[in-house]
Amino acid sequence: MKLIHKAAAVAAVAAAALGLSACSNSQSSSSSTKIPTKITKKTTVTFWYSLTGSSQSALKKLTKEFEKKNPNITIKLQSQGGNYSDLQAKLTSGLQSPKDLPTIAQAYPDWLYNAAKNKMLVNLTPYVKNKKIGWGSYKNSKIQSGLWNGAKIGGTQYGVPFNKSVEVLFYNKTLLDKYGVKVPTTMAELKTASQKIYEKSNHKVRGMGFDALNNYYMLSMKENGVSFNKNLNFASSTSKKVIHYYADGVKAGYFMQAGTEKYMSTPFSNAQVAMFIGSTANEAYVKQGLSKKYTYGIAPRPSKLNVQQGTDIYMFSHATATQKAAAFMYMKFLTSNSSQLYWAQQTGYMPVNSDVLNSSTYKADKSSKIPAILAKTTKNLYFLPVTKNAASAYDQVNANMQFILALAAKKQSWNSAITTGKSKLDSSWNQ
Repeated sequence: MKLIHKAAAVAAVAAAALGLSACSNSQSSSSSTKIPTKITKKTTVTFWYSLTGSSQSALKKLTKEFEKKNPNITIKLQSQGGNYSDLQAKLTSGLQSPKDLPTIAQAYPDWLYNAAKNKMLVNLTPYVKNKKIGWGSYKNSKIQSGLWNGAKIGGTQYGVPFNKSVEVLFYNKTLLDKYGVKVPTTMAELKTASQKIYEKSNHKVRGMGFDALNNYYMLSMKENGVSFNKNLNFASSTSKKVIHYYADGVKAGYFMQAGTEKYMSTPFSNAQVAMFIGSTANEAYVKQGLSKKYTYGIAPRPSKLNVQQGTDIYMFSHATATQKAAAFMYMKFLTSNSSQLYWAQQTGYMPVNSDVLNSSTYKADKSSKIPAILAKTTKNLYFLPVTKNAASAYDQVNANMQFILALAAKKQSWNSAITTGKSKLDSSWNQ
């Protein structure tokens, strides 16, 4: 699961005017006078996406609702396979022949780093700030600033946040009650609680584990004042502190690594581990897999920061001015209060709209345990920066941590692995 922002810095409309064309291959439309605010002719917007099941059904329903309200606009939904790798491959191929690209596409920002450099994406700031077709300002959009920033590339707002998730703490309430352990609210408490569970279960139940090792490392480093960029030193004292926290626990037995099971929801469902930190999307798997003799709970991630994950919607510059306007109207509709409430309830993704996130209607949803705690754990969001080679470096951190934890599980020293990991991470940044 991939991831994924501070207050969005809006580009001045005058600056955006440079390189504007109302019609076709420009990077963006620049001012309200250049953006069509009414769609008077039949216009088709093509949307590439990768969603299945309830998420796909919800998207189709919302799209039909939008088309009913906007009879001159047709949204041509085109699924690019059942997983993100299929969609990424199709986009990568399309970037070689821009005329074959859709109007808009679901994507992670790092997929489109080169597209942004080559001015193949539309700067959305003029649309956001347009009072007729947009909101007039980022603040009026009610979309969290942390999410807006996660959809930036090189400081420019190219994406609108779409299907987003964060990490939460899943816990086996039955086991915690049995061993007299309170739900941890800090990383220090998480360690203590895990040790207690492991000891009181006679080493039969591990305390906890993290689904995404790179998320664990990135957030822990940031909370220690170190940002995830090419200047990060994997062998620094701060980095070693972060690594040892998890590795020491794996060596002692009270922490767990997913390993061959890939996701912590599997050992959690088997009651081999009492807690795990993973994406909100895991709730569906926990509901299906956990034995009926156990009750699960969900709590805020026990940290100051949380990671935002999931894709955004990006617009390609080859589209006509009318297609761009129609596409933005559609993206705005998808982030509206009614759309986001329906989307969140049907899919389990978090509402990107803050009014919905904090609404009593959403929080009262009894079909999920996430809505009640989500607002609390999404106040301070961090994300993988969209810079050159950041995605490769992020993947390398995951590989480094996997290797280190595997050594820890065998009670072997991981000191040399940290040194080797630094070399590999540096190479990832500098390739």
